[in-house]
Amino acid sequence: MNIKYWEWEEQPFREKLKAPSIKEIAKAFFEDETQAYRFASALLLVKQKNTLRLRDCPPNLPTSTWKRYLDFAVRIGILKHEDEIYSFTDRFSRPFRNFAEYIKEWVEKGSPDEDLNAVFALARRERQKKRGGRPSKTRGEVAQA
Repeated sequence: MNIKYWEWEEQPFREKLKAPSIKEIAKAFFEDETQAYRFASALLLVKQKNTLRLRDCPPNLPTSTWKRYLDFAVRIGILKHEDEIYSFTDRFSRPFRNFAEYIKEWVEKGSPDEDLNAVFALARRERQKKRGGRPSKTRGEVAQA
């Protein structure tokens, strides 16, 4: 987690607030590009829809992956999860004043159409290939015993 260094001084922080980006938020929690991309995707999806149910997540990632990153955002205080709905909340205000203000600025004024493919250019975006286990069956196949 890269929270140990955040713009605590007033002037650099004011410069960051001029153009808030999801990249800054995701990179504060994840050093790995793929994890940061998936976390940013989850936050951006909640931002675009205002509230998000797990069943409304796109199928480009498994549901368990969406749940893992949304639940992480709940654990750290960016999102809240009530009645199966994820939405933004503000629990950072006192301990991380600058970081909370940056997130609030991004939610209110940041672009909801940020291009994550450009921001996280090296991230893997597809599902992983199956690495063992039972062979998958196609719908037309009949199990042979």
